[in-house]
Amino acid sequence: MTTTTFPPAAAPARPARRRVVDAPTRVFHWLFALSFLGAYLTADGERFRLLHVTLGYTMAGLLVFRVLYGLLGPRQAALSLLWRKLGGLWPWAQSLKTSVHAAAQADASPAVNWRQGQNLFMALAIVALLVLVLPLTLSGYVSYHEWGDFLGGDWIGEVHEFFGNTVLAVVLAHIAAIVGLSVLRRKNLAAQMVTGRADGPGPDLAKRNHGWLAALLLCAVLAYWTWEWRQSPQGLI
Repeated sequence: MTTTTFPPAAAPARPARRRVVDAPTRVFHWLFALSFLGAYLTADGERFRLLHVTLGYTMAGLLVFRVLYGLLGPRQAALSLLWRKLGGLWPWAQSLKTSVHAAAQADASPAVNWRQGQNLFMALAIVALLVLVLPLTLSGYVSYHEWGDFLGGDWIGEVHEFFGNTVLAVVLAHIAAIVGLSVLRRKNLAAQMVTGRADGPGPDLAKRNHGWLAALLLCAVLAYWTWEWRQSPQGLI
């Protein structure tokens, strides 16, 4: 009696994934988002003033890091890459208009390059936030030290509030775009800022993860928060 043996079943192949965002960029993103959210929620009242100022200084420090990383870091994080992406904003808008018009004439769905549109909008949001944070933190610094009295009134506080609300509007638009594009493309685009990877074949856009730099950035922010807390006799609240 012979026994028939079958080869072991092959393990199911994992779907292809590639790294699109490195660790320092992801840590910067979440620290920046956390600092702005905390600063915005603690903007009113004297009780949270020191916490508000600490988070504002954190945003300023993160801005310095992002600029330096964009100038000295890898290609996918370069600031020049953001500017080159924004250069394609007007041609993409024109192609969108043409595609929608042609689709309306032919009673069909417009052929739109949504991936390019996503990249353009993300680049626009990042540039807008980086640009707006500078006047936001500077006006907050002037207002905190009450230099507005020497500049003729409390208009500095109103300027600070204006830029804070403007940054909030950009953040909300950014979140709405992420949700809308995730639904449209049936992909969780927000997960890329958590795992750093996206589904699909192809080479890694972020060749190296630079985890050590992300850990160093996180430790620097936590050390600064601890220092500010220890400097305040009654804490940050």
